Amino acid sequence: MRLSRYFLPVLKETPADAQIVSHRLMLRAGLIRQHTAGIYNWLPLGYRVLRKIEQIVREEQDRSGAVEILMPTVQSADLWRESGRYEDYGKEMLRIVDRHERDMLYGPTHEEVVTDLFRSIARSYKDLPRNLYQIQWKFRDEVRPRFGVMRGREFLMKDAYSFDLDEAGARRAYNKMFVAYLNTFARLGVKAIPMRAATGPIGGNLSHEFLILAETGESGVFVHKGVLDKTVPADVDFDGDLQPIVDDWTSLYAATDEMHEEGAGAELGDDLVSARGIEVGHIFYFGTKYSKPMGCTVAGPDGAPVDVHMGSYGIGVSRLVGAIIEACHDEAGIVWPEEVAPFKVGLINLKSGAAETDAVCEDLYAKLEKAGVDVLYDDRADERAGAKFATMDLIGLPWQVIVGPKGVAAGVAELKNRATGERVELSFDAILARLAG
Repeated sequence: MRLSRYFLPVLKETPADAQIVSHRLMLRAGLIRQHTAGIYNWLPLGYRVLRKIEQIVREEQDRSGAVEILMPTVQSADLWRESGRYEDYGKEMLRIVDRHERDMLYGPTHEEVVTDLFRSIARSYKDLPRNLYQIQWKFRDEVRPRFGVMRGREFLMKDAYSFDLDEAGARRAYNKMFVAYLNTFARLGVKAIPMRAATGPIGGNLSHEFLILAETGESGVFVHKGVLDKTVPADVDFDGDLQPIVDDWTSLYAATDEMHEEGAGAELGDDLVSARGIEVGHIFYFGTKYSKPMGCTVAGPDGAPVDVHMGSYGIGVSRLVGAIIEACHDEAGIVWPEEVAPFKVGLINLKSGAAETDAVCEDLYAKLEKAGVDVLYDDRADERAGAKFATMDLIGLPWQVIVGPKGVAAGVAELKNRATGERVELSFDAILARLAG
């Protein structure tokens, strides 16, 4: 993509109402623009990141055996009355009345809808187990939307729902999602730590939050320092027994402030780390909380009706954009992990309009694109070198290729690693080999 033709409205000044790093950088780097309180337009650069995160989440859900569906954003209030949550949910729910005076709502979550869907189809224990997921926009009318996409009112979320015959089966489903989440966040280039958490309005008695440690995190967290060194297992067999992996990750103390045990500090001493964290995922096992009142039953092996055991599993896809920035930035701007970067390479022409540098840049641009490398080519003729450098550092692409007249004369260009700041001069072929490898 040529920057001269792209829609990238970067800002030189920091917006006064942006309180945290991710909000400031998302506005300055042209990822989002506010539409109204807590609701944002996603601009091209931000939307590319959002789609990359979404795709990684999707691939890991599919690998775990979950099956993708898409449910409506607008829901019938009658379903929520069946489950008993309609009055309990509070003012965060956006309630709507249609032209026929029927009570509707904009979905803050989808437990009721998916339970209704499943009960209309499943008849026998042979229809179990199942895990259905979607990646869908949701709305929660936050009383004080703030921090950009970190606590907005409209947000993109992956929500999955498991259906099993009994608690043992439901816990196997829970373990699959636990491990799938470890893999997902590792692929996104961040470490999210599973911690014991309160179940809140979703309900149930088993729950873990996945939090990325960051100074600006909204939650206080307490973790054994050994948790920080744990690694994600490779080549997981999702049809095998995943309990040992879950046990390994939960064997050391890790809890949100809501679940923190005061005595743990004295017991663990210097091994206990107190920090801040950003919630990016939450998993729940809640048994028959929804299936029982909504009549979601199947015929068991003996023919008797059985209330289906359920769990739900969320990942904040749009929130992850902000959370990754909170964990991956420096004074100059964003430092994207390569897996989610909007482009892999920023190609900078230091003298646009000069025949020699234009020819080299055009050749590199064409060859990188042919090799399947995402490139943002700064071909602007009306910007000085300093402004081009500042823009590339701000938007945080993993690699920068800098082409100037002196380098062209010597047959080299400069390759910069955005994360480390390391710069090396390489031949054009060597740069192509490094980036397309």
